[in-house]
Amino acid sequence: MHSSKQNLKIQYTLTGLTVVVFILKVATFLITHSLSVLSDTLESVVNIIATIVGSYSMYIAAKPKDKDHPYGHGKAEFVSSAFQGSLIIGVGCLIIYESIDSFIHPGTLHNLGNGFWLLILIALINISTALYVMRIGKKNNSMALVTSGKLFLIDFFTTISVAVGILILIITNVQKVDSIIAVLLGGWVVFDGYKILRASLAGIMDEADMVLLENVIAEINASRNEKWIDLHNLRVIKYGPLMHVDCHLTMPWYLNVHEAHIVMDQFADLIKKKFGDSVEFFIHIDGCMPFSCAICTIDNCEKRQHSFQKKLDWTMENVLSNHKHQL
Repeated sequence: MHSSKQNLKIQYTLTGLTVVVFILKVATFLITHSLSVLSDTLESVVNIIATIVGSYSMYIAAKPKDKDHPYGHGKAEFVSSAFQGSLIIGVGCLIIYESIDSFIHPGTLHNLGNGFWLLILIALINISTALYVMRIGKKNNSMALVTSGKLFLIDFFTTISVAVGILILIITNVQKVDSIIAVLLGGWVVFDGYKILRASLAGIMDEADMVLLENVIAEINASRNEKWIDLHNLRVIKYGPLMHVDCHLTMPWYLNVHEAHIVMDQFADLIKKKFGDSVEFFIHIDGCMPFSCAICTIDNCEKRQHSFQKKLDWTMENVLSNHKHQL
């Protein structure tokens, strides 16, 4: 897939960029001897490891489904994100520990002015990279790429926080400010690591993506075919770049197999038009029942047994149930 190749290429570039950012942070620490800068540098070590793991996971996720993995390899991205989130939490805890120790036993700082401008340069690199990568990741439905973008976004906030702390140090000359900024930085890192870990575990456990479900339902309602009499037992799951849609679709019982498949293809094409071709469908076709007439919008149906009463809008509440709808 073109998007998978693009994702992988960007991920490789990110790996090289994290090394550049790390080198700049090491230089800043050697200039300033600031603990908050050291904490930020430790986070970059995590980013290097995380982007390498992310690159490998995207390589695995891009593989087509096979005999051993009938649903593809997309969950490799969730595993990668879980690993990245765990690493971020670990480095956040380390930052907090070192910051508290430094608060009790403060050191000596140097060349804060030069360090400040290096941090501003690093922050600019991080924010521009984060915004670009997250936009491409959302466009290509890649959780691993979005996670990598978030790592750079987190790095931007931490680096700019350190820069602000250095600026305060320059103005006030109160060195314990450095440790306080570092503690706050560690708490921020732990929280963001938790959010990444939580989202990845949700994907591994096939937790329903309510936003994605709402978008799918809204698209179906907006371009509804009169022969789609009822929709229920809807399930939408994403594995990396692939989206799987399972549902029961009720159609007129008198359609032959060929006609029913045409109607089913129209349903699938509608979703693909909105969400891309990387969608796999498992659609169970149900024939309508006499009680379906009350919600059936087909005009002049020769088989109708009851009069039409009301068009039933499909919502999150009624399409997830495993029952045909009736008034």
